[in-house]
Amino acid sequence: MQRLLSQIGRTPRLTVLNHLKRHAAGLTVTELASRLDMSYMGVKQVCLDLEKHGYVDTFRRHRGVGRPELLYRLTRKSRDLFPQADNTLAISLLEQARKLYGTGAPGKMLYLFFQDKTAGYAAKITGGNATERAKSLVRLRDQEGYMADCEAEPSLRITERHHPMRGLLEAFPEAEGLEREMFQKLLGAPVRFEPMADAENWERVIVVG
Repeated sequence: MQRLLSQIGRTPRLTVLNHLKRHAAGLTVTELASRLDMSYMGVKQVCLDLEKHGYVDTFRRHRGVGRPELLYRLTRKSRDLFPQADNTLAISLLEQARKLYGTGAPGKMLYLFFQDKTAGYAAKITGGNATERAKSLVRLRDQEGYMADCEAEPSLRITERHHPMRGLLEAFPEAEGLEREMFQKLLGAPVRFEPMADAENWERVIVVG
């Protein structure tokens, strides 16, 4: 990962990549320029450079009459720029616990982990209702690398565009259920995970209420 970061630099190339990560459907140069407060040609040059090195590619979006728009989006190679938690070690430890203590051991360890994580969030979250608490939780999750956003209308929804523990959730699917219970306890409302609109990039929508 450090080698990749040294190739692209931290800004503005990394800033462009972060914006594209938050918009899996892609963004035009004009949209990126507006978000970055940069000139069109400045952003265009950054995008061309990232495309040259294989971090982004392009596709065309047709909007009725007129010329189609050219959008940039992340490639598979760019995933290595977004850090994962040490899933390899965690998965190995859980698998060893299963061998030593039986099939229920990983679930018990994950339960204790999410209990601690819930308590940690609860100590920091503010707000008197589900919407305020969701916004507070999203700020914490975003700082942890989940690239999270919150929308209150038309319904309360949290969108996470990256999951640092993706490998763990894939190896132990029961962890997602424990994570959902964590959200419900923290927000004081029912929670469901919508099917991922972008499974390739692990984009997830959490519907509250």
